[in-house]
Amino acid sequence: MIIDFLSNHPRYIYKVSEMVYSEFVEQSSSKMTFDEVVTYFSHTKTDPFPMTLIALKDRECIGTVSIVENDLDVRKEYKPWLASLYVKSEYRSKGVGQKLVKETINVARELGFSELYLRTEHASGYYEKQGWSFVESVSDRLNEQIDVFNMLLCAK
Repeated sequence: MIIDFLSNHPRYIYKVSEMVYSEFVEQSSSKMTFDEVVTYFSHTKTDPFPMTLIALKDRECIGTVSIVENDLDVRKEYKPWLASLYVKSEYRSKGVGQKLVKETINVARELGFSELYLRTEHASGYYEKQGWSFVESVSDRLNEQIDVFNMLLCAK
């Protein structure tokens, strides 16, 4: 398995868009269309923002994660954010997510950031086990309860 930037593998833009749209956009109150998601991922880069990493195994995209400037309107002071971590169901609990997160941390550190944030509505325990620190619980503009975590990015 390799982890690389989506921008280096544009043939997977549509697949990443399907993953993120079905897991995050359709499950939320977002009005974003699938075509808008494809456009968004067509513009990710290797330097801020947004950036998207993918996990590839045997020429198949099995997971994705992004780094975005902000992922929570009510906390604009926190940046950057790990966002949209997704691993195909048949590859879960096999370390793919951990590798995507680890590479996201490495990229943020290499770009000179001292912290990285994430938000979750349902996976707080997972991130606590991975060493993320709980920052606070907040309500977003839709009054949904969100836990915010961060990771301090020390030098290698």
